[in-house]
Amino acid sequence: MIDSNVIVELLRAIKDPRTGMDIVSAKLVSELKINGDKISFALNNSDMEDAVKQQINFACISGIQTKYPQADVHIHMHSDAQSAKDRALPQVKNIIAVASGKGGVGKSTMSVNLAMGLKNAGYRVGILDADLYGPSLPTMLGLQGKRPKIESLYGKHKIVPLQFEGVYAISMGFIIEPEQAVVLRGPRLGGIIKQFINDCLWPELDFMIIDLPPGTGDIQLTMVQTVPVTGAVMVTTPQEVAVVDAVKAMNMFLLPNVQVPILGVVENMSWFTPAELPDNKYYLFGEGGGKSLAKAANSVLLGQIPLIQGIREGGDQGSPIILQEGNLAKPYFDEMIGNFIRQVNIRNEVLKPTETVKINT
Repeated sequence: MIDSNVIVELLRAIKDPRTGMDIVSAKLVSELKINGDKISFALNNSDMEDAVKQQINFACISGIQTKYPQADVHIHMHSDAQSAKDRALPQVKNIIAVASGKGGVGKSTMSVNLAMGLKNAGYRVGILDADLYGPSLPTMLGLQGKRPKIESLYGKHKIVPLQFEGVYAISMGFIIEPEQAVVLRGPRLGGIIKQFINDCLWPELDFMIIDLPPGTGDIQLTMVQTVPVTGAVMVTTPQEVAVVDAVKAMNMFLLPNVQVPILGVVENMSWFTPAELPDNKYYLFGEGGGKSLAKAANSVLLGQIPLIQGIREGGDQGSPIILQEGNLAKPYFDEMIGNFIRQVNIRNEVLKPTETVKINT
């Protein structure tokens, strides 16, 4: 007698060519029926090449017959147009863009600590370093010199993201030498971002944090055209010159044909607090920038992060501050992460899922 539970487990050995997940977890299998030695089920083959369809069909039949040689397997291949519509990263629940208007405001620091904080809160997390010209992830995660493995899946090469403390990560810095300059034009930049999205074997994730370069260039446009972005987090310092540029970057997400919600604003370097005087606050870059940006975005201030030496040291040493118990800065990051989780939950309850967008450039 053929056991349906055993059939499901056998099918879990077959991988989805898009994501590397097993076809059961990827929800490609449906309508499983067993009648004596006859087994039938439907397999969603949206966007699969003919050669891949044949390989999966054979793999399913062969896998089942290793346990049940007498099985007569019938597979109904069908295409689900709706699932193919937003096919990039179907295994990721929330895709979060971390953006700024200018460089040097601490956007990568916020991205890394946000990712690690979410992991500590029990979520499955990945981080994609989309700043191709100035990748910071290898240094901030202590992964300098590490190279991702390449896995062959149905004849195509796929990149296996590296891991740090259970967070999956990919960066241009894992591919090039540390001193190597990245000299690329716009279309090639977009191609690499698409490769990081479509050709990486990302597992099931609750959050993917995308650390964007500053501004509103090719990489930002490629991202919103390729994946459905759940929301954006804007990073700024208190000073006016940073806020002015951040407003421009924010307005890209709010364009009528983009419509990515602004989840909130993080104000970095809000004040300077020396370690020996933990109660003192020196407002080196002024005050109020984060609040004014949040107001312009019709959003909230997720948190204010002080300028503390340990934050810089943690980034340089590959030990994010969020992992350092007792550090003066950790409570500020904890508050920011709690506010962020609440904003994502509200966004997902109130608004419909974001779709990938069409932009004529």
